[in-house]
Amino acid sequence: MKKVKYIMDLNKVDMLSDVEKEELRQIADTFAFRVNDYYLSLIDWEDPNDPLRKLVIPSKGELHEYGRWDSSDEEANYVAPGCQHKYTTTALLLVSEVCGAYCRYCFRKRLFRNDVNEAVVNLSAAFDYISGHPEINNVLLTGGDSLILSTSRLACIIERLRSIEHVKIIRLGSKMPAFNPMRIYGDGELLDLIRRYSTEDKRIYIMAHINHPHEITPEAKKGFKALHDAGAIVVNQTPILKGINDDPAVLGELLDRLSWAGVTPYYFFVNRPVAGNRDFTLSLEQVYNIVEQAKARTSGLGKRVRLSMSHSSGKIEILAIQDGKAYLKYHQSKFNEYGKFMILDCPKEAEWFDDLPGSKEILKSNEMIFH
Repeated sequence: MKKVKYIMDLNKVDMLSDVEKEELRQIADTFAFRVNDYYLSLIDWEDPNDPLRKLVIPSKGELHEYGRWDSSDEEANYVAPGCQHKYTTTALLLVSEVCGAYCRYCFRKRLFRNDVNEAVVNLSAAFDYISGHPEINNVLLTGGDSLILSTSRLACIIERLRSIEHVKIIRLGSKMPAFNPMRIYGDGELLDLIRRYSTEDKRIYIMAHINHPHEITPEAKKGFKALHDAGAIVVNQTPILKGINDDPAVLGELLDRLSWAGVTPYYFFVNRPVAGNRDFTLSLEQVYNIVEQAKARTSGLGKRVRLSMSHSSGKIEILAIQDGKAYLKYHQSKFNEYGKFMILDCPKEAEWFDDLPGSKEILKSNEMIFH
């Protein structure tokens, strides 16, 4: 397998000047840094605003206080070590705290810190929990990055899940299709594993994190093809990120190129209010308008994508923002409020559901009904 070279010391990124390295030292000391030579080669180093550079190279804005470490209250959803169960039919296994790339916008930025340890090696209690809950028909392996695991470790997890009859879908959350596609198409054992366990009735889905069309290289498309040929279904999700993909032309190109490559556009997310992510954030109205303009540029295949806030109470789909109003509904719900339709005032500066007048009353009502 062709291997890329990983770099975890900012000082070893030769494309950065000594002045830049010194300016970014505090950020690199606060949050982990990890890139590879393949991804660095995609960056236009003559352009200080290159979007891929902003995705992986630290910036001074990361030290700005903003939001919380756990903006989606994931801690409240743990039912066993390494296992979350927020939505009725879905369980989440935090299988790795290591990413192929430490994307600077990551909503689990808390995992970049040395004092946090949520992933577990022994998932026995998690498997027992899933086995005892037949309503769980799909499991997401995430972290971190599920494909940073060795293929042998991944095989142990997938084989155990496939022994549970009611688990029909296994999802692998990963940046690897964009960040290190050679890890995919160059690993015959990984592709054989997918081929063995992605069947007509029980599929394996790859939840790719492709944020910008520049990431869809010939290498990436070779990885997509290898996954498709092995029987996996590849879909994509990305937040709308200020300075990276907040241009309707760029976002429309991303939708087109994903569709052409056979990768289903799945979710656009509103960037979560996470500590260290302030520089990537846009208002809800801005995000909605950018997405709608991008969708106007693409076919019905690209228009399948849904714009959502992954809130602690559920995935809240943004149907429209118009004339100072936000038209929303629960696409997923922790409190069984699926499909609940909401019309709320939407101030120009609102960036998250909690910023909307009336949102607190809705959340209190949800909890009272649920309990």
